[in-house]
Amino acid sequence: MRAESSGLRPREDLDLPARMARSAADREGRRMRTEEVAGWIAECSRAAGFSVERIPFAELDGWSFETGTGNLVHRSGRFFTVEGLHVTTGGALVPEWYQPIIRQHEVGILGILAKEFDGVLHFLMQAKMEPGNPNVVQLSPTVQATRSNYTRAHQGADVKYLEYFTDPDRHGRVLADVLQSEHGAWFLRKRNRNMIVEVFGDVPVLGDFRWLTLGQLGELLTLDNVVNMDSRTVLACAPVGCGPSAVMHTDADLLSWLTAERSRHQVSAEPVPLSAVPGWVRGDSAMEREDGRHFRVVAVSVRGGNREVTGWTQPLFEPCGEGVVAFLVRRIGGVPHVLVHARVEGGFLDTLELGPTIQYIPANYAHLAAEARPPFVDLALSADPARIRYQAVLSEEGGRFRNAESRYLVIEVDETQVPLTPPTGFRWVTPGQLNSLVRHPHYVNVQARTLLACFNTRAVRW
Repeated sequence: MRAESSGLRPREDLDLPARMARSAADREGRRMRTEEVAGWIAECSRAAGFSVERIPFAELDGWSFETGTGNLVHRSGRFFTVEGLHVTTGGALVPEWYQPIIRQHEVGILGILAKEFDGVLHFLMQAKMEPGNPNVVQLSPTVQATRSNYTRAHQGADVKYLEYFTDPDRHGRVLADVLQSEHGAWFLRKRNRNMIVEVFGDVPVLGDFRWLTLGQLGELLTLDNVVNMDSRTVLACAPVGCGPSAVMHTDADLLSWLTAERSRHQVSAEPVPLSAVPGWVRGDSAMEREDGRHFRVVAVSVRGGNREVTGWTQPLFEPCGEGVVAFLVRRIGGVPHVLVHARVEGGFLDTLELGPTIQYIPANYAHLAAEARPPFVDLALSADPARIRYQAVLSEEGGRFRNAESRYLVIEVDETQVPLTPPTGFRWVTPGQLNSLVRHPHYVNVQARTLLACFNTRAVRW
C-alpha cells in the first residue's frame, strides 16, 4: 500500500535543513535591510517612551512580603514568587548554600513565525521592551508571553499573534516545539515552550514587527544587546540539521556519559521561606548578600507603550557583575567540536544540563585563590584575539533580570591548550549533536543555547 493512500508521511522533512541553510546564508533579507534594523528599533523605543526606575519595595503595587514566610508574592497569586532555596550538592567546591529563587509554575510561550519570501525563510521578530534590558528594547520572538500574560491576568491587551502558537495546525505547520529550561541559578524548575511555526498564508505585519532571515539575525547577534535571550533560545531549536556524521563521541556514548554525570551528583534543592535564608539582608530597596556578591533582589517601576500593560511595578534579580560565557572549540579530524560542561545548577529539574565550557561571573571569584576558579577561565580571559571566532555582550531574560549581561565568546584552541581527553565533567561534542539534543527538554542549558543559536545563524565565523 502506498504511503499517500494510508495517510503516512516521512518522519522528517528532509528539505528543511537546506531551507534553513539558505536562510542563514542570506544576510540581506527580502523585507528589511540589515543595516535598517538598529534605526527601526530605536524608533520603536522613542515612539513608546519607555522608562524604568528603581523604587523601594514599599512602592511596589500589588506585590508584598508575605507574613510568616517573607516570600515576595503578587496579590493575584499569579505571575511568580520570590522564595528561598536551600541547595546541597554533596562534595562540590561549595557543598551547600542558601539563596533567593524565582518560582514560576507557569509554562510560557516563546514562539517565532517563519514564512518564505522569494524562496528564503524569514522569521517574524518583535522590537519589544523588557524592564531589565540594559537598552530596554531588543529583538524578541513573535510571541513572548507567560500564561498570566496571555490569559490576561494583568487585565491588559491581547497578546499579538498568539493564535498561531496555541492552534498551529490551523495556520501552518510546526518546525520546532520543545520545553526548555531557563536559568537554573535564578529560576526553580522554570520551563518555556520554544516554538517555530511556518505559515503559508498572509500574515499582517504590525508596526513593532519585521521579517528577518537567519543570516540577518546572525549579523545582529554579533552586535551587543540587540537579539534578546528569548529569541536566542528559540533560534537554538531551529532544525538546521545534524552536520557531519563523524564525531568524537557517538550519540549513544554522549547520552550514557550525561546519564552517568547526573547519577554521580547528589543534588538536593528545597524551597524554604525567604525570611529564613541566612547570609542575606533585606533593606528598603534591595535584598542582597552580606558580602555583596552574586546578585540582589530589587524593585522597579515601568512605563512603556508597546506592552500588553503600559505601566506596572515588579521585582527583578540584578547580578553583581558582568558574566563570561564561552565555548572552547577545536577541529578534531577536521570536524568542528565544542567543549561542553555537565553543569549542576540548583534550579534545574534534572540535576544538570550541558552548559558552555565557561559560565561564571568573575566578581564572585575575586576573593578566591586561582585554583578555586572554574577550569579554563584563564585561557578564555587571555585568549589571542586572532583565535576569537565570536564575541558579543548579550543580556539575559529582561522580564525577570535587571542588567544581567555576559560577554559571550567562541574561542578556538588546540591540543597544547585543551587535550582530546578533558577534565571530568567535560566532553567534546559537535554543534550538530547539540542541535539533536535541543529537540528534547533538559539537555542543553540556556547559556549554551545562546551560543548554539550563534552557530545556527552563522554568527560564529569559523
